[in-house]
Amino acid sequence: MDGKRKARATEARNEGEGSRTAARDYNQAQQRFVQSGKVEEKAREAERDMRSREVRRELEHAEAIGRRHAAEEDPEVKRR
Repeated sequence: MDGKRKARATEARNEGEGSRTAARDYNQAQQRFVQSGKVEEKAREAERDMRSREVRRELEHAEAIGRRHAAEEDPEVKRR
């Protein structure tokens, strides 16, 4: 198997939940963001956004939806 095919096969492999590749990519992206020097700027933007009634309401709504979904049983799980 040549290098390109092997790389594609590796990329296509489903690692499932807890994917090491996804974790590595996420960690690298976080490191790049911290090194970019934009953390303080983005924190100030987030603080400003939270003072906006419209943005705050939208975020609280999204959080409520997320909490509701987290409390539901996974429809893929079959109980006896």
